Amino acid sequence: MAAASSVRVAAAQMTSINDLASNFATCSRLVKEAASAGAKLLCFPESFSYIGARDGDSLKIAEPLDGPIMQQYQSLARESNIWLSLGGFQEKGKDDEHLCNTHVVIDNEGNIRSSYQKIHLFDVDVPGGMVYKESSFTEAGKDIVAIDSPVGRLGLTVCYDLRFPEIYQQLRFQHEAQVLLVPAAFTKVTGQAHWEILLRARAIETQCYVIAAAQAGKHNDKRESYGDALIIDPWGTVVGRLPDHLATGITVADIDLSFLDSVRTKMPLAKQRKPLDFWKPASL
Repeated sequence: MAAASSVRVAAAQMTSINDLASNFATCSRLVKEAASAGAKLLCFPESFSYIGARDGDSLKIAEPLDGPIMQQYQSLARESNIWLSLGGFQEKGKDDEHLCNTHVVIDNEGNIRSSYQKIHLFDVDVPGGMVYKESSFTEAGKDIVAIDSPVGRLGLTVCYDLRFPEIYQQLRFQHEAQVLLVPAAFTKVTGQAHWEILLRARAIETQCYVIAAAQAGKHNDKRESYGDALIIDPWGTVVGRLPDHLATGITVADIDLSFLDSVRTKMPLAKQRKPLDFWKPASL
């Protein structure tokens, strides 16, 4: 039996396609499964509601956060009495050529509690893989976001942010995050090389739980994601993982804030870390 300080969470693993209704049906099933397992929060991966088959498809379906797509997910949260982390929604941008990659958190009454626009955009030539330029159609966000929830204080990020530890340092030490959310659609090549080790590093260096929902498998002829949704504790231990890193499903784990406090007390990083202006070059 979980301790009194524990609360159950879940991370989803799925293969989104270019069909809003099909993806919603998958998400609905996973929400019911998570709620039945006693989870208070279910985290979905980046691009949970849609992954286009061709360039420009995502721009065509992009909507404001008060549009009908998001309203469906708000109803889903309300009907199942569960918080949802929707980790990378195609929010309509300032013009028809751009969208925002937006991480939305909905409470169990169906209210949007907060949203975060992805700061670090995926502009890369993956060795042995694809060339991708997210900034060609996506506006970069500017604000770091943390919010309180029934499972602790959440730090919101999206996918490629994972490679930039500064944002996680700020979420922990300036914004007092306890649980870091990293919804992703990592490529197969980069996932095999770096996914788990980066997530565990972020958990260890911030002494936070990390919940990393993941896209998995082939979305279309051009795009494939690594999968392997994970839940990691503040000591860097993987406490939640699907047996099959490509299957659609959820992994469930208990977040124990007393354990988090114990880790932070025994190794008091917040007291010991030096401010940025400490690291000044020595005078010649």
